[in-house]
Amino acid sequence: MDLLRFFTAGNVDDGKSTLIGRLLYDSNSISTDIIETLTKQSKTITEDTGIDLALLTDGLRAEREQGITIDVAYKYFSTPKRKFIIADTPGHAEYTRNMFTGASTADLAIILIDARNGITDQTKRHSIISSILRIPEIILVVNKMDLTGYSEAIFDSIQEEYTEFAKKIGLKKVTFIPASALAGDNVVRKSEHMPWYEGGTLLDYLENCPSERDEEISGQGRFQVQYIIRPQTEELHDYRGYAGSVLSGTLKKGELIDIFPSGQTSRIIKIEKEGNEVEEATTNEAVIIHIDDDIDISRGTTFSSSSSGLQVEKDLEATLCWMDNKSFQPGQKFILMQNSFSTKARIKEVSGKIDIHSYDRVSEHTNLHLNEFGVVSIKTAVPVAYDPFDKNTRTGAFILINENTNNTVAAGVLH
Repeated sequence: MDLLRFFTAGNVDDGKSTLIGRLLYDSNSISTDIIETLTKQSKTITEDTGIDLALLTDGLRAEREQGITIDVAYKYFSTPKRKFIIADTPGHAEYTRNMFTGASTADLAIILIDARNGITDQTKRHSIISSILRIPEIILVVNKMDLTGYSEAIFDSIQEEYTEFAKKIGLKKVTFIPASALAGDNVVRKSEHMPWYEGGTLLDYLENCPSERDEEISGQGRFQVQYIIRPQTEELHDYRGYAGSVLSGTLKKGELIDIFPSGQTSRIIKIEKEGNEVEEATTNEAVIIHIDDDIDISRGTTFSSSSSGLQVEKDLEATLCWMDNKSFQPGQKFILMQNSFSTKARIKEVSGKIDIHSYDRVSEHTNLHLNEFGVVSIKTAVPVAYDPFDKNTRTGAFILINENTNNTVAAGVLH
């Protein structure tokens, strides 16, 4: 069954957790025992459900006490048409780093707007992050329409203003849905209060929209070695297999592959999956690959379909989100990690910051602080094999780890 990954974003109290709760409840994706538990814990109750819908995603004690989302909450559900992974991300500006990580693997973004407040700085912030992460589709849910008397004029005004902003920051596909998560209007059931809205419900759209990220990367054969299997037993004396997951595309038995960072070429002579030999391996499949040549290969080595345009560089250009409480200091040493590949690295230059409100690039050589976005130049000790993030999200993303503390200090996308 097809899988769609999406995340929710918006201002504090725009109703993100309630929207996801409504989606899960009305699509019959919640077990009876969970409903019984939440009935006892609910302080505020939705009339038709008898529970506080936000509690379905706000799992941390601090979140429930304060009525906010702090961490990224992942939920899994399915309908007869599709499987879904939801990342409910925080609305507070100080938790931008959590939102960035939750959004990094998504096929689609749901951005909520309180119909009473319209487009805010946080709306722009989350939209710009979606643009940086090249999210293929945005659903703008204009929530709390019940508190505006289900006004068509208010919805049209928000739609017109956001359409202009979306063009400025390069968002290509935006769908607008007027809704009330609390009352259930246009989430799973079509609203009777807004006959002027001719589109479908949120669930209709989620079930039927294409998963464009998977389509983007389907043709690029990429595999990264996680573990080298060399039993050296009497029965398997000459056995040498390279275990890992196919990051994208398809790799086939008999295919010529390029091996990076060495740049050598070999041929796949066998592919094993779950103990059986198979003819090919595709995206996300965990396999063992055997090649024709005895080449020096270690953890993090990349196998690529020949002539597929993989870039191999020591000098990298990237946009990153700074995630450490301590500001970036010139001269800091890092470990750059891209899937199972890692190498020593340093940031040569911060060429500019991204103004999260206007999307303007502020050209100033300065430090990066918590939750800020910067355009940077990175130098690595070993060449990195990658595709630009807008072509392949699996090979175009990375994290930086402080070499001394082992803390993850930044996450970024390669240009």
